[in-house]
Amino acid sequence: EFLREGAAIRDFKHPDRIVVGTDDARAREVMEEIYRPLYINASPIMVTGRRTAELIKYAANAFLATKITFINEMADLAEKVGADVQEIARGIGLDNRIGSKFLHAGPGYGGSCFPKDTLALIKTGQDHEAPIRIIETVAAVNDARKRAMARKVSAALGGNLRGKTIAVLGLTFKPNTDDMREAPSIPLITALQDMGAKVRAYDPVGMEQAKSELKNVTYCADPYSCAERADALVIVTEWEQFRALDFRKLAETMAQKVVVDLRNIYGADELARYGFSYTGVGRG
Repeated sequence: EFLREGAAIRDFKHPDRIVVGTDDARAREVMEEIYRPLYINASPIMVTGRRTAELIKYAANAFLATKITFINEMADLAEKVGADVQEIARGIGLDNRIGSKFLHAGPGYGGSCFPKDTLALIKTGQDHEAPIRIIETVAAVNDARKRAMARKVSAALGGNLRGKTIAVLGLTFKPNTDDMREAPSIPLITALQDMGAKVRAYDPVGMEQAKSELKNVTYCADPYSCAERADALVIVTEWEQFRALDFRKLAETMAQKVVVDLRNIYGADELARYGFSYTGVGRG
């Protein structure tokens, strides 16, 4: 299955493609009958062997994880040379061979699918003496990136987080779910705490799940109570409600007017009007 978390019903009804893995003729007939209403409506169906179907699933998610990791590394380079990763993503995404999806720089991928399937593909390659070195590197780079975001927060506050209070907005690995599996917020917050920071956090639906993963965090009722007396506000998950924050109100309650936007929702000029120092991802 290629269903996205938070959009499973829509994806089931309107799939890009249907891949059936079977070595049995009767099973093939049954599966084609089940999916007939979908592929009659122009969703292509591919019937193949079980091993091939399994690798199709792993390869698809590993490719998307690679695309995310690629644009994240381009973001790091953009910061060094004074370029804008969002313009880079748009420029290469206009190439039909590449496309614009999964070219959004951020704190790294998480969730239940990409981490699991990349590691499964890596293990399959190792077991059969055909290592997938590109995906091995993707997984390693992504893991390191999540903790590296804490260094970005530290740099925004002058390189020292000891005794500082950091407000984190967004805990789940993506919006519109309460899933905390492999969420970038977990290694980020752990790293902030290791650097001596106190962490306050808010997520619209994920806080109960987060409590089992993240200890010694003050969980708050809304973005504004989270930001009270904070030295920096860090946006980790791009929930819709975080796209229209009242920065005039935040400026009145925060100890320092510092925003670290790991999803590039806002811009430096926009926040400068309220006196905020702004750090995005890949915007040199």
